[in-house]
Amino acid sequence: MSEQSSSFKAKSTVKAADKEHRRKINFNIARYNAVVPVGKQQFTDVHLAREQAKNVKWKAIETLDQQLQTFEEQISKRGAKVLWAETADDALAEILKICTEKNCSTVVKSKSMVTEELHLNKFLAKHNIESVETDLGEYIQQLDDEPPYHIVTPAMHKSKEDVAKLFTEKLGTAPNLTPSQLTLVAREKLREKYTQAEIGITGANFIIADEGAIAVTENEGNGRLSASYPKTHIVIVGIEKVIPSLTDLGLFWPLLATFGTGQRVTVYNTIIAGPKQVTENDGPEEMYVILLDNGRTNILANPKTRESLYCIRCGACLNACPVYKNIGGHAYGTTYSGPIGSVITPHLKDLGDWKHLSYASSLCGNCTEVCAVKINLHELLLENRHEAVEEGDAAFAEKITWKVWKQAMLSRRIMNTGTGSMKNKVVNGLAKSWTQHRANLDFPAKSFNQLWREKSKK
Repeated sequence: MSEQSSSFKAKSTVKAADKEHRRKINFNIARYNAVVPVGKQQFTDVHLAREQAKNVKWKAIETLDQQLQTFEEQISKRGAKVLWAETADDALAEILKICTEKNCSTVVKSKSMVTEELHLNKFLAKHNIESVETDLGEYIQQLDDEPPYHIVTPAMHKSKEDVAKLFTEKLGTAPNLTPSQLTLVAREKLREKYTQAEIGITGANFIIADEGAIAVTENEGNGRLSASYPKTHIVIVGIEKVIPSLTDLGLFWPLLATFGTGQRVTVYNTIIAGPKQVTENDGPEEMYVILLDNGRTNILANPKTRESLYCIRCGACLNACPVYKNIGGHAYGTTYSGPIGSVITPHLKDLGDWKHLSYASSLCGNCTEVCAVKINLHELLLENRHEAVEEGDAAFAEKITWKVWKQAMLSRRIMNTGTGSMKNKVVNGLAKSWTQHRANLDFPAKSFNQLWREKSKK
């Protein structure tokens, strides 16, 4: 058992028994579930819209090299510099190089799960560069020295009382502030950081190939400030975020808003196509776009799991997953949690160390049902399990158990051997790891085959 697997089991066991934690999560997800159906009403046929989005992403991923080359050519014409990073270390080295050139001491950061993937804040801190999260949820998590809990709502597991207590401890505010007052405190602190920062770092929800631009979706305006106020803007984005055309946003923006937060469209939707031009008064003087691989081409090379690159990070599968709702985001121990995280993490990292995430699923299919771009997530989880076994990452005892089970299932004589009570004693006695957190298996007195034969004789 890998260290990651042991950590996951320990954390998930604790969180699953934490009733207060589950209450907070279920409260927030219930609010999400109440508004999503309202958002879906904007679509004449929401299933058709999802199918069309899947087809667009299919085209983008199947021609990924061409799309990215077109993007680089187009955005470079307007003065942006495109950098390619094969690994996390490559991306960090490029960012540090830019920061050093600009004598940067403060960075403001917004809208980027990829920077969490790189552990950018800790990296910059080691080089005496302050990195400040400007998204309210991310800012709360940074104050608490925790990673994001959820792809879309980073502080979902915290109540307003938790946040008030945190602000009191870290910022010295009064302990009884309301959510609105807490937001104003954060706003005051962050506005000051925008004026101090030499560099703004953002992610991108979409890379627009034909226009040579990136699209950022947000609800607070912090993304626009991070991208435009500092003199230098760095975009760090995974190569899978590409869409072929600017017109595709007419489909993807409403889908992302509805399946992400239940909105018809998010408050701020920004297209950035380069640094400030000669005829423009506002914007950064320089813009860098770092296109990150970091294991994504491993998924691209796999024809069965390639579909997972269609993900637009709406977080709907997390909100639908019964496992996630019981154990939360931090138990997964990785940047991307929930069903999509369980699918892609074993390929972004090491399958042997992370295959356990693909088993952290009920295979109910609810994640597939709610996916904005109809990724067959539950099938991909099964595919991960299959690949783990094929690559020899299954334990010896597990292999023997399934081999015996297979032989028994292929033999009707063996299946009919013994009474139900006898099978209960044998199986429950041997499968102690299975029954440790589950009820004992209860076999019927007679199998269906035996009952059918008796009925046929009569």
